[in-house]
Amino acid sequence: MKVKIGNLTNIKTGKLDANASSEDGQYPFFTCSREPLKISTYSYDCECVLVAGNGDLNVKYYKGKFDAYQRTYIIEDNGSGKLHIPYLYYFMEDYVDELRKQAIGGVIKYIKLGNIADAMIELPSIDNQKFIVDILGKVKEILDKRNAEISALDALIKARFVEMFGDPVMNEKDWPTKPLLDMGQCKNGMNFHYDDEGVEINCLGVGDFKDFSVINNTDKLPKISLKEMPSEEYLLKDDDIVFVRSNGNKDLVGRSIAVYPGDIPTTFSGFCIRYRKHDNEITAPYLLRVLKADSMRVKMTGRGANIQNLNQQILRTLVIPVPPIQLQDQFADFVHQVDKSKVAVQKALDETKLLFDSLMQKYFG
Repeated sequence: MKVKIGNLTNIKTGKLDANASSEDGQYPFFTCSREPLKISTYSYDCECVLVAGNGDLNVKYYKGKFDAYQRTYIIEDNGSGKLHIPYLYYFMEDYVDELRKQAIGGVIKYIKLGNIADAMIELPSIDNQKFIVDILGKVKEILDKRNAEISALDALIKARFVEMFGDPVMNEKDWPTKPLLDMGQCKNGMNFHYDDEGVEINCLGVGDFKDFSVINNTDKLPKISLKEMPSEEYLLKDDDIVFVRSNGNKDLVGRSIAVYPGDIPTTFSGFCIRYRKHDNEITAPYLLRVLKADSMRVKMTGRGANIQNLNQQILRTLVIPVPPIQLQDQFADFVHQVDKSKVAVQKALDETKLLFDSLMQKYFG
């Protein structure tokens, strides 16, 4: 039996502006970002599902005291006794893709309350809802553990980088420096029309970056159709570094990834910038970690009011420390060894994600 969510819940929105947050606050402050901010006061004390109403649509579950941004939907049980809120959370996690399709507006898309209230949810008994939540929760625990292992390995690389080279912006070790664009060239990605046809080619887009540092097999990337094969300048080569150039989510702008397409023809979208080095005094593995450093990301923070942007003028201001090539090679060897462990963990993570997705499809598809 399917029931409208609006018949099972009370839905309201937060009342605060995003600038109401406080760094030393003791309560979570839910905005449209995936991670909550902090706030010193609270307006709500309940068990609920929270849905970001614009920008990066996402879903959260929370039980306790909190406050919320005015574009955040707060969904509570209406007291009917027919709905287990954690069950609703998993449903909304699956349904958020449909909400993204329903979103309206110009630069920043948004959803209306009716998009949530009119959604139809399969409603088994409370006991069955709790059983489903228990199964999904156990698999999610494994997913979280695998993701934590990946994060720990990334932190290990980050710590080793700082130990060997220091902060790349402060350059405490006083390495010689060179402007980024003196060591290579940039190229904005290509724009294409969805009704083009004639040639199919793999394409790296913003959605493919995720938390990866390197993409070795570009054959797994989505394909696009073009009227003709792109010119050489739009085809990626081994050791190219690609940046997120433009995105509604400021946190994604400036994110970088190294690509190794080999002989697989691969292009990149207009929301990206490709950097190709030509200086032999710097290696791609080292440069990638420089560009991923927190201090360097701050210098690449996107400009613009709604859509945040990175451009070649900003990249032109970046100055890169250039330590001896032997040290860079040692670091690359270390990263290679850590990456071997990451491959094994990533494989286990992918298998668990497949299981989780199949269960979500079974229960909510």
